[in-house]
Amino acid sequence: MGHGGNVIDELLVDHREVEEMFDRFNALPPGHPGRKDIADEFTIELVRHSVAEEMHLYPAVREHVAGGDQLADREIADHARVEELLKKLEDLDIHQPEFDATAAQLMTEVSAHVADEEENLFPALAAACTGPELAELGDKVRSAKDKAPTRPHPSAPDTPPMNKILAPGAGLVDRARDLLSGRGRH
Repeated sequence: MGHGGNVIDELLVDHREVEEMFDRFNALPPGHPGRKDIADEFTIELVRHSVAEEMHLYPAVREHVAGGDQLADREIADHARVEELLKKLEDLDIHQPEFDATAAQLMTEVSAHVADEEENLFPALAAACTGPELAELGDKVRSAKDKAPTRPHPSAPDTPPMNKILAPGAGLVDRARDLLSGRGRH
C-alpha cells in the first residue's frame, strides 16, 4: 500500500507490514488454511515492493551512492532468490511438507534483505540525496507499487528499461486474475 513520505519512510512501513504478516503466519499451526491466505498477502506485498525498488530505488542508488552498482546488484540478487521462493510457495499446497520449509526459508531471506537495506542502503541513500529527491523517489515508488505485478515472475527483467516496460502489463494481468479468484481479499 502507499503510505506517503519519502522513499525510505515508504519502504520502512512496507518492511514492518511484511514482518507483521510473517508474525500472523507463524502464529497459526502448520496446515491451517489461513496460512495460505497470509502467504498470498505477503506474496502480493513483497512482489509489489520488489518491483518498485527495482524500477526506482536501485537505479537511484546506482546514480547517487558511491559503490551503488555493487549495492544495487546485491539487493537485486536477493530479490531474485526471494522471487524464486515465492513462486515455489505459490505452487505448493499448505499440506505439503515443503510449504512450511519454503515459507521459513523465505522469511529468513526476506529478514536478511530487510536488515541489509535498513543498515546499509537506506543510510547511504539518505546521505547522498536531498530531501526533495527522496520525496520524489517516494512518489515514484508508490506509483510503481500501484501498477506492479502481484504474483512472482522470476524470469521477468529486474532492471530498467525492460522492467519498467513489462511490469505494468504483468501487473494488470495479475490483478485481473486476483479479482477473478478472490486472491488477496482476506
